[in-house]
Amino acid sequence: MTAARGGVQVGILGGSGFYSLAEDLRPVPVDTPYGAPSAVLRIGHFAGRDVAFLARHGENHEFPAHRVPYRANLWALRSVGVRSLLAPFSCGSLQLHIAPGDFVICDQIVDRTQGRRQTYYDGPQVHHVTFADPYCPALRRTAVAAARAEGINAHDGGTVVVIEGPRFSTRAESRWFTALGGDVVNMTQVPEAPLAAELGMCFAGIALVTDYDAGTLDGADAEPVTHEQVLAVFRDNLTRVRDLIGRLVADLPATQPACCKDREGPVSGSVAP
Repeated sequence: MTAARGGVQVGILGGSGFYSLAEDLRPVPVDTPYGAPSAVLRIGHFAGRDVAFLARHGENHEFPAHRVPYRANLWALRSVGVRSLLAPFSCGSLQLHIAPGDFVICDQIVDRTQGRRQTYYDGPQVHHVTFADPYCPALRRTAVAAARAEGINAHDGGTVVVIEGPRFSTRAESRWFTALGGDVVNMTQVPEAPLAAELGMCFAGIALVTDYDAGTLDGADAEPVTHEQVLAVFRDNLTRVRDLIGRLVADLPATQPACCKDREGPVSGSVAP
């Protein structure tokens, strides 16, 4: 494996639109044992810090959620030094009080994906990561405070139900997810969160609600969401997402809290700078 190694502490795992945030953006070639990441990793200066950017779905959104090379993506980010990883994502609401345009700083996950590779420990080396709190509590608190400072309506905590995709939920599935206690539904937070945990990275899931999921609104005739609508709402709110991420990056502590670093496994020694 060859990778650029250095002092980049913060990573943003989102869309290619985030590349426009940084100054002096430069591509950094990274090889991983899990193949190529979904896009060229880029490092630039943003909100007073050096930040690594990676487009999870590829630079032209060519990777659907079930085909994203998650293990390569997380490995690549960790290999350049990332310890705090911010993962903005779009989602559907499963609760009437969580409206389109709201943000949710998630604290829990229900995994409904099927067969995704969500560990670096395939044997003979074994490691069981602590995952009771899938999102870093310290990073979450900073994200909530950043949203408040920006005047953004952000829900402090929420459970994201992660589905396999690429299809959206049926009305029955959506109602079931609500009954399970889900707040929002998404397709990418697993395996991003467990892989980040194995690598000892603080991980924050920052959800932008783009729609009400199929079974959330009363009445079977409620209009179901389309992919085009999701992308349009996210584009329309990109400035708010950028403002929140910028404030969060600026407010992050200089050193990583021990809460997440302490749960990294032996494989981290093969990737960490």
